[in-house]
Amino acid sequence: MTTVQADLAPTGVLRASINLGNPVLAQGAPEEPAGVTVDIARELARRLGLGLELVCFDAARKSFEAMTSGRADICFLAIDPARAEEVAFTAPYVVIEGVFAVPIDSALTSVADVDAPGVRIGVKQGSAYDLYLTRTLQQATVVQGAEGVDVFRAEGLEGGAGIRQPVARFVSENPGVRMIEERFMEIRQAVGTARAKQPETVAYLHEFVEDLKSSGFIAASLEASGQSDAAVAPPA
Repeated sequence: MTTVQADLAPTGVLRASINLGNPVLAQGAPEEPAGVTVDIARELARRLGLGLELVCFDAARKSFEAMTSGRADICFLAIDPARAEEVAFTAPYVVIEGVFAVPIDSALTSVADVDAPGVRIGVKQGSAYDLYLTRTLQQATVVQGAEGVDVFRAEGLEGGAGIRQPVARFVSENPGVRMIEERFMEIRQAVGTARAKQPETVAYLHEFVEDLKSSGFIAASLEASGQSDAAVAPPA
């Protein structure tokens, strides 16, 4: 095996941690997942001449734990300072947005309104927006749950946070809820591997991702999986 092959996947099989909890990045069942992250993993394994094992989870925090515990060789997660302590990230390949859902009659109309005393925001535990809001909100309270919009509805909170696409779908299915159109964060999705990997391995992953962006691979994959409204990240 080459140095990159041996370092990245010492077992000879590339183990890719897939987060099925983010419908922009992955869809389907664990037995037959699909989406842009699955396509990226398959292409990486093909280029390196490796077998591929897709290890699927329903939440980013579980995908992160698989990466840091050594059960996966690569992961697909949003870049975050807390995660970067243990994961070496490429530049992003896709940029998505975090938004808030609120009751239709809520006085909250902008992102700035949300960070106020007495405001409780539901988040998906361990998600990029959980990490971000926990770190940045000064007065509002973060309430963790299985899904931000679900805990928002179940506990009668003042708002729920999530990714724009599924939040928009939630709002369309619930007449008593609206979305604050302004994004509260830009979520930069990247490929990650363990920080202990060699610099050459991390550099290879970086160049690989840049090639997939510039060649149109990422855009084509997003379109094929019905996620063409997600933005391909600009060149690094």
